[in-house]
Amino acid sequence: MNPVDFFKCLADNTRLQSLLLIEREGELCVCELTMALNLSQPKISRHLAQLKKNNILLDRRQGQWVFYRINPELAHWAQSVLAQTLAANQTLLAKNLKQLYNMGDRPERASVFCS
Repeated sequence: MNPVDFFKCLADNTRLQSLLLIEREGELCVCELTMALNLSQPKISRHLAQLKKNNILLDRRQGQWVFYRINPELAHWAQSVLAQTLAANQTLLAKNLKQLYNMGDRPERASVFCS
């Protein structure tokens, strides 16, 4: 992972919040991020595509849903940056998490992540 590309991805508020939410929850689908961030589906999808293109996120399909998770092969230093940023900035996501947890009809996940 090129550090410049990684930090460019983090420099955008939508991508940063999406990554931190995914880091915290393990995986999320577009509809959950749309609800949590109060943004349109096309905007969320565009940002997720960029994160996937940079190999920061992986996706998996489960029925009609596509779930995104942090790439487990992401460089250790990059994983550490995400984990430390999340741990040190809980208030950054408080409103987003409240909106996510108040979402009705959240998609159910399979008990095991698939590649």
